[in-house]
Order: sequence, then structure tokens, then C-alpha cells
Amino acid sequence: MPQEKAEARKTVRAAQKQFERESEAANKARRKAFAQAQKEGLTLREIGEEVGLHHTRVGQIIRGQ
Repeated sequence: MPQEKAEARKTVRAAQKQFERESEAANKARRKAFAQAQKEGLTLREIGEEVGLHHTRVGQIIRGQ
């Protein structure tokens, strides 16, 4: 039983690390896409409408908050 728990803990830690890496990459890609859309003339409101977020949240994402 202790060996099974140790293996389960290892699996959980690995899954969490993978999730964090993928989440960070996705957040960076989203921030970049939002900033590019703004540079191309979309307003924060227009970006927000496209993705279902409030325009203030879009601004926060672009600023990295």
C-alpha cells in the first residue's frame, strides 16, 4: 500500500506540473492574440464580445494581470 501511495503522489505531481506548463503557454498565447487584435484595430469591447469576457478583463489580460 505505501508503494501505491508513493506512485499516486508522483503521478499527481507530474500531472500538476504539466497542467501549469500548458496553462502558462495558453495564457501567453491568449495575451499575445488579444494584444495583436488591439493593434489591428479591435477595441477591448470588441475583443471581449468575441470571447465572452468583459472589456475590463480583456485589458487586464493584455497588461498581464
